[in-house]
Amino acid sequence: MNPAPARIRYLMSCLSWPVIFLTAVIITAIGFGAGAPVLGFNIAYLMLALSLYILEQVMPHEREWNEDDGQTFASLAHTLTSKGTVQTLFIFSAALGLSSFISPAAESGYGLWPRDWPLIAQVALGLSAAELGLYWGHRLAHEWPVLWRFHAIHHSVVRLWILNTGRFHFIDSLKSILMAMGILMVLGAPMEVFHWVAAITAFIGMLTHCNVEMRFGPLSYIFNTPGLHRWHHSRDLREGNKNYGENLVLWDLLFGTFFNENRRPPVNIGIGEYMPPGFLQQLVWPFQVWFSRSRAQGENVNYEALSSRNQVAE
Repeated sequence: MNPAPARIRYLMSCLSWPVIFLTAVIITAIGFGAGAPVLGFNIAYLMLALSLYILEQVMPHEREWNEDDGQTFASLAHTLTSKGTVQTLFIFSAALGLSSFISPAAESGYGLWPRDWPLIAQVALGLSAAELGLYWGHRLAHEWPVLWRFHAIHHSVVRLWILNTGRFHFIDSLKSILMAMGILMVLGAPMEVFHWVAAITAFIGMLTHCNVEMRFGPLSYIFNTPGLHRWHHSRDLREGNKNYGENLVLWDLLFGTFFNENRRPPVNIGIGEYMPPGFLQQLVWPFQVWFSRSRAQGENVNYEALSSRNQVAE
């Protein structure tokens, strides 16, 4: 057997994450620098999606995750009504005339933000600061049953692939965006930093959910990689209630929720509670659970199972 294909595959698994991510960032930077941020971001995002889709077919992490689970339409619909819409509006807020509404502090120069720093340093600071809001927004969605009902829609999938990137209830997405960007607003970050944080979040979000065989090494101690996020989707809560970071793992390391054991993450992912299959049913499901529980007040009926992540260890 010729070992060359195996060596090539190994090299691709090591290089695919950083090469694809950096290419998307460079394309976006060219678009921003040329005064065409919409075009630059769209080209970068399309390149990212196509590259990862091809790699999912050529070198999948789990072959059975390439099989249809009947949730393609629902996942796409959630993407269009939640993360896709929110992030797109935010990234191009300046062009839409919303920048002064989103960040009056940024436009007036108010705040503690180090505007004399190089842009790359400001973006790194923006990612770290916004990540604190993303981390706690995500963690609370696992620990507080009221928020879990919305977040459970994302975790209900039984396979990970690029289309799961935006599979979030719009309430879940809005909560996370407000918590993250609120921090940047208070600090007085300029709109350029807002745009870069939103763009990088979109890129890493798709990378995180891809079904591609990749090796990460030290990258998993800086960024939220697919390897880390596969543990987060585990049915075993010892593994699943970990790795809450969206882009970075800084706050997971500091708060003790980082998890990355030296073994293969589970292929059997999902939740232990019922989730309706249709998109519209999933949109109203969290509210139905709340309504059912409210009606049960005063009765000896236990509806806690409807609103908790009642998963069991494998």
